[in-house]
Amino acid sequence: MLILAAGTASRLMASQDLKKTSQASALTTVHVIQPGGGESADLVLPGRLQAWAEAPVYARTDGYLRRWYVDIGQPVKAGQVLAEIDAPEVDQQLVAARAALATAQAQRDLAATTAARWKRLVGENAVSQQEADERAGDLAAREAMRNEAIANVRRLESLTAFKRIVAPFDGVVTSRDTDQGALISAGGARPSPLFTVSDTRRLRLYVSVPQSLAGQIRPGMSAAFTTPDLPGRTFNARLARTADAVDAQSGAMLIQLDVDNAAGALKPGAYAQVSLDLKAASATSTASVRIPSNALLFRKEGTAVAVVGGDNTVSIRPVRIARDDGAELELASGIAANDWIVTSPPDAIATGDHVNVVKAKKGAAGAKG
Repeated sequence: MLILAAGTASRLMASQDLKKTSQASALTTVHVIQPGGGESADLVLPGRLQAWAEAPVYARTDGYLRRWYVDIGQPVKAGQVLAEIDAPEVDQQLVAARAALATAQAQRDLAATTAARWKRLVGENAVSQQEADERAGDLAAREAMRNEAIANVRRLESLTAFKRIVAPFDGVVTSRDTDQGALISAGGARPSPLFTVSDTRRLRLYVSVPQSLAGQIRPGMSAAFTTPDLPGRTFNARLARTADAVDAQSGAMLIQLDVDNAAGALKPGAYAQVSLDLKAASATSTASVRIPSNALLFRKEGTAVAVVGGDNTVSIRPVRIARDDGAELELASGIAANDWIVTSPPDAIATGDHVNVVKAKKGAAGAKG
């Protein structure tokens, strides 16, 4: 009898252990972490460098390129001659215009003498007032013709001056699209620039900030950026202005940062990785916490996270996102720093579920579950 009782008791204990093991294995295993602090990390966005001033230089007169004096990469001063154009037709037109001006001037002088003479004769009653008025009218017409001739000469002189292509400001030649003997047509439907001059002593850095973060952009905020062609070097910039409007197509707000490029290390048109310092802008968000983006649940009630209590029971809490940094989210409300958050939660997880818990270190926001 003792042997039978001992065997029965052993089988009962084994059955209970098996039941407990089966119940435990039936529970879902989840990985949990505690949120990190809410200090905002720098916002990293792509940007594009542009010259402070950039001017395509076009021809203003037709002809043939006689000679060019500068090539790409060369620094130039304002007013420096970049190239010269041969324009024989304009030269001949100027000669003809000056001859026409001389004729108009002579006719005007004769009309002035005649008008003065007839004015004296009117005082002597030698001619009628009508005849004197006709001579005065002829003088006015001759003066108008002379003024027209003067304007035409000045126009052609300006066109002649345009035979010298000059730099509009101090800078660097960044393109040359002409060569000696090339036909220059200033009146074409789509003229192409002969040169491009860029002022690279200062640069503008343009960045598109997502609408969700546009409210954190403040005047005077600082930024650091890197470029692929200068690995290991970091440059500084300062916010100068914002578009103060969200682009309907991109959903982002354009901002401009000013960059000092006196050393000439940076190149206009270059791509940049810009890190905006949002710590000062986020100073009011002291109660916020950060969680990995894979902890977020999307339910019909809105965004939420799964929180595991001390008894390993799940509760689904709605949250409000203050900032989306991609891999991490900054939450303005919904959870506390001592809560345990489920990472990569199953879609079917619900409030009241009992789970097996695997805990990560506190503050390991972004740990993979």
